[in-house]
Amino acid sequence: MGGVDEEPPSKRVKVSTFESIGLSDNSSLSSSDIKELTNPSSCFMEKHSSLNGKEIDMIGSKGIIKRIEFVRIITKELYALGYEKSGRLLEEESGIKMQSAIANLFRNQLIDGKWDESLSTLHQIGVVNQTILKSVAFLIMEQKFFELLNSGREMEALKTLRCDISPLSIDTMRVHKLAACVVSPSQCASLTGFRGKDFSSGRSRFKLLEELQKLIPSTVLVPERRLEELVEQAIDVQIQGCMFHNALKDSLSLYTNHQCGWRKIPSQCSQVLDAHSDDIWFLRFSSDGKYLASSSKDKTAIIWEVQTNGLLTLKHILRGHETPVMMLAWSPDNRMLLTCGLEDIVRSWDIETGDCAHIYAKIGVNTISCAWLPDGQGVITGMSDHSICRWKSGKEVSCWEGERTIMISDIAVTTNGKWMITISKPNRILLFDNETNTEKVIDEDQAITSFALSRNNNFLLVNVLNEEIHLWRIKSELKFVGKFIGHVRSRFVIRSCFGGVDDHFVASGSEDSQVYIWHLKTFHLVTKLPGHSGTVNCVNWNPVNPHMLASGSDDHTIRIWGIDDDDNDMNTSDPKRKGLALMKNRTSHTNGNSK
Repeated sequence: MGGVDEEPPSKRVKVSTFESIGLSDNSSLSSSDIKELTNPSSCFMEKHSSLNGKEIDMIGSKGIIKRIEFVRIITKELYALGYEKSGRLLEEESGIKMQSAIANLFRNQLIDGKWDESLSTLHQIGVVNQTILKSVAFLIMEQKFFELLNSGREMEALKTLRCDISPLSIDTMRVHKLAACVVSPSQCASLTGFRGKDFSSGRSRFKLLEELQKLIPSTVLVPERRLEELVEQAIDVQIQGCMFHNALKDSLSLYTNHQCGWRKIPSQCSQVLDAHSDDIWFLRFSSDGKYLASSSKDKTAIIWEVQTNGLLTLKHILRGHETPVMMLAWSPDNRMLLTCGLEDIVRSWDIETGDCAHIYAKIGVNTISCAWLPDGQGVITGMSDHSICRWKSGKEVSCWEGERTIMISDIAVTTNGKWMITISKPNRILLFDNETNTEKVIDEDQAITSFALSRNNNFLLVNVLNEEIHLWRIKSELKFVGKFIGHVRSRFVIRSCFGGVDDHFVASGSEDSQVYIWHLKTFHLVTKLPGHSGTVNCVNWNPVNPHMLASGSDDHTIRIWGIDDDDNDMNTSDPKRKGLALMKNRTSHTNGNSK
């Protein structure tokens, strides 16, 4: 960064190289010789490296992979995939054993549940650290304890605890918890290392192996499925480096490096839905991605069904509200739909029949927002008197009074039911903990117009009055992360959403008749989607299909956006393939008469 060290590293390498071999400036070496000598990568291209005086066979274009380790993890993977004959053949042909005979014996004893024999073998596999040996023995005997307990052999489990586990003097607190499991086996469910394991099958023993391999040096016991882990890490690095990553998992390939282009972002209008007769105010896909629900100023809600070819067809028009339908919400099982407007009635609808199943009414008080509780039985509504009511089977169960909501409000409940979220003041979002009855708040400098909760319940998108969308982390402590800018908002409520693979993107409507899409992590604007002829009030991304986005507008239409996968077909000389591509790319219009 200045001074005498400004000289480029490559120049310093060349000088030291020439000086070390005693060459003058008028050396007779050819340019190709000099290039080879001064190539920094040439030092990595050696087939053999040296470690403590021993030659190590290295492979790969950069010479950083040890052949013996590479062969061993391939052999391990062959055995893991069930190709035992191929695994043995590779060991024989390469002359490289996957691991020592004693390590193989130790592994097989664990898989077979020969616990006492495995402890004897443990002291012969080459681990000298006594702390590691005790920790490994603890995990092995704990596995034995759990399996005995699971099979109803409580006295044998207690004997194992007293005679094998306690004498190791490791983690006394956990030993006490294991003892409690003998008295009350149900307490085991809360123990780390027990949850999610099926001790009635052999799968838990492979989980034990994975835990042991975190303690035992990999030179002694080759890690299970290490090759898969390395490949997944490589793919994940490529995904993290892909700005436009929005590819389905089954499209990832080991044959090529992964890189999504911007065409993986839904930016092609594939369909226009025009069954509403007035402004579209709210859109929401069902959690299984099979339906889209829309609500409108025309006092109706519509359920659209997503067909296997990606097109949407009208399933039901829901009539009954006397005011514009402001908000809707899908039940957790996607069988019911809530709708509410600025009136004293919330309706729930049966998705299959289109009939109104329940009416939630509080005379004299209007509802402004609605949401389902995670059990699919309870419903909460934000009321015009600033209270929040809880309902079940059409009847009010309880009501939280005070400044819980405002006249323009969203409401949401996290999927685990812990947090209820609402706009409690013009510039404040309230997060109410249903478990502890405590509150925490997000205060903005500007008035809040809407918010959206991420699918993993960790983040909120908060739309504010000054044409910004703020990203807040709400997991654990509240933290402002950043803001998305560029869209237009001056008069109306504009809604935004998370979307794409792993919610990598943020989309929003805008008063300039366009849809805006940003990258979640960089906050950079990725694209703008023109097409509507009025304010885009709301957007929603299909949670199952990352290539499908819906937008609703004051032009009375819903646009469905997809990706263009047919570039190659459009450029083909095959008339049949080109014709199919043209048909697929043609924008489809669907009105209320379509089925």
